[in-house]
Amino acid sequence: MNGGLVRLRELVNTLTSSERKVADFILNDPQRIIDMSVAQLAEESGGSQAAVIRLCKSAGFKGYQELKLKVAGDLQTQGFANGYQEIKPDSTIAELMETVSNNNMQSIVDTMKILTPALVEKAVETLVQAKQIFFYGVGASNLIALDAQQKFMRINKLSMAFMDPDQQLISSVMLTKEDVVVGISYSGETQTVVDCLKHAKERGAAVISITRYGNNPVSELADIPLYISSTEMEIRSGATSSRITQLNLIDILYLAVSSRNYEQSVRYLELTRKVVKKNHK
Repeated sequence: MNGGLVRLRELVNTLTSSERKVADFILNDPQRIIDMSVAQLAEESGGSQAAVIRLCKSAGFKGYQELKLKVAGDLQTQGFANGYQEIKPDSTIAELMETVSNNNMQSIVDTMKILTPALVEKAVETLVQAKQIFFYGVGASNLIALDAQQKFMRINKLSMAFMDPDQQLISSVMLTKEDVVVGISYSGETQTVVDCLKHAKERGAAVISITRYGNNPVSELADIPLYISSTEMEIRSGATSSRITQLNLIDILYLAVSSRNYEQSVRYLELTRKVVKKNHK
């Protein structure tokens, strides 16, 4: 049982000032809270007991004891020694190689701590039953949508992804109850994706979201919210490790859907491989 620190890191910038005092205290010295009561944590952090309880609720914990258990689990889990690191202007190529690779691996490890298997299972079953799958995303997330479309098309799941936001919006008002929509937005605030999901809900389509952890406009519209972790400084390094975690989650969904009808999926993969290979000769 872990993932406590990941949840707090993902939420810290969205918390109230009193909740943030408590969260910052835990993140700066997580070992200390293991033996602390709610009252002790409130006093040591400069927050309040009410803020501690609200923080637990904001982070999706059943209570303070679950928060402590998950933080304790994080402390027992061996992670990457240096955690997340920002790119420095004077970094050598060797340092850049190590930093970028470690950040990507750390993001995947942290995502696995907050990704709920039951929700992934529900998403897979929904995708299996879909007549059509529409992947919506803008900017870097659009690249994830296009990658997802290519993968699912190869196993004969009719899929759509559009680079033009207007085309995304147009398609979203043509959906039916037999269709499934996957909204991809790390921030969870991309307006085009929000609008597409609203239209999808109105048309009765099932909605899956892929966003950062916590409540946001995109995840709140989803029937099945899936969360990723990435604490990179977007302004400095761009959507690098968040892109990796999104791709990793798409791969999980794709392979899980493929495995539901393994022999048929293999036949389709071989068929598409041959036709593409022949075209490239």
